[in-house]
Amino acid sequence: MAYIDGFVIAVPTANKSKFIEHANMGDCVFIEHGAIRVLECWGEDVKAGKQTDFQRAVQAKDDETVVFSWIEWPDKATRDAAMDKVMADPRLDPKNNPMPFDGMRMIFGGFTPVVDLGK
Repeated sequence: MAYIDGFVIAVPTANKSKFIEHANMGDCVFIEHGAIRVLECWGEDVKAGKQTDFQRAVQAKDDETVVFSWIEWPDKATRDAAMDKVMADPRLDPKNNPMPFDGMRMIFGGFTPVVDLGK
């Protein structure tokens, strides 16, 4: 069964092209190590909630855009086997590919799908 790594970050809106460049340089590493696909989604219709929302979750500032991303793996075993190699890849090293956002405010986690429609 598929396994999903999900991420939410706040990216300075002025850094959109830098973010896309960063993602294009680094996301291929996940594919090379077995991921089925990687999606990076620039917030467009992300409304403020009454109690919580994406902006509050990542402490987004007025000049930042929320980005929602995920990596789809064929299964958790493939993901687990790949992660050490992925993290050691120099294309993901912040010295070679600096993050154009504050990584300390990223929220992320691994998820097992429980409903999968539309394939």
